[in-house]
Amino acid sequence: MAYLECTGLYKDWGQVDGGVCVDVSFQAQKGSMTSIVGASGCGKSTVLRLIAGILRADRHAVPMTIQLDGKDITKLPPGKRECGLVFQSGALFLHKSVEDNVAYGLECRGMKKKEARQQARDFLTLFTMQDFAKRYPETLSGGEAQRVALARTLIVQPKLVLLDEPLSALDAPMRKKLAEEIVSLQKKVGFTAIMVTHDIREAKLMSDRIILMEKGRIRWEGAADAFAGE
Repeated sequence: MAYLECTGLYKDWGQVDGGVCVDVSFQAQKGSMTSIVGASGCGKSTVLRLIAGILRADRHAVPMTIQLDGKDITKLPPGKRECGLVFQSGALFLHKSVEDNVAYGLECRGMKKKEARQQARDFLTLFTMQDFAKRYPETLSGGEAQRVALARTLIVQPKLVLLDEPLSALDAPMRKKLAEEIVSLQKKVGFTAIMVTHDIREAKLMSDRIILMEKGRIRWEGAADAFAGE
């Protein structure tokens, strides 16, 4: 059994977003990075939101099921699915320091503030960002903010990390640098991730597997090094 099994992810947008109808099924193995690529409007982000539970699926002939680490999470609310979502903007709390941003998820799970902050400082060291602990988001570059957002997501040890165009707001040199850092962290921490990106070269650099979507369907999927697209 695969670590993540998604069957019948279905959303019919009708006349919205060009009328795309998303209908996909796929699997992912534990500790892997899978990238979903394709043209704008093909349904990539819809897939992430269906997995995260922040978008309701439409009724379909094949009932939607999402199995994660042997558990059926299909009907669970987003907060119970053990999925971490990283957006393109980072979405940090502007009124909180970097340390408090990273500690936030631990505190929400009942950890005392002092202990959560200590764990956050330890985690920032793993990201080589220990010197950023007392800074605020407005003082960070785009790449630094995304690293903090990823740290905030990973510290609560989600079973699945969902990355929605995490590098698209960055300039080319920073994109390449952060892509390499994410690959290094993924191997170090061992998290399982699904990433949406429109950049195929980025997907090939960062991923174990690639899923190519076209008009809401999977056109191709396989090992990243076997993907022939540019």
